[in-house]
Amino acid sequence: MAGFDMNALFQQAQALQEQMKKAQENLGRKEVTGTAGGGLVIVTANGRGEILKVQIDKQAVDARDVPMLEDLVLAAINAALRAAQEAAAAEAGPMAQLQNMIPGMMK
Repeated sequence: MAGFDMNALFQQAQALQEQMKKAQENLGRKEVTGTAGGGLVIVTANGRGEILKVQIDKQAVDARDVPMLEDLVLAAINAALRAAQEAAAAEAGPMAQLQNMIPGMMK
């Protein structure tokens, strides 16, 4: 039975950590959008789930119906955040599962 090579394991862990770091950097550059009201409200986020921009078409602005505008903004934000989560899952792939198994990997 071959001996356990702790140095090789450490090198693999470092390589995995570097891959995760690159994936996080890529997610920071990736932009996703969420829309509501047929495009009346558009929210842009990055792959990390940070909201970058909110666009509201003037047709969506009705002083008599502010709750509708609030609902549209909320729906667009949630759609953008879902898209960001999907982008993160696609970028990290199987590495995300390993990160969950090794606490503190990306700190």
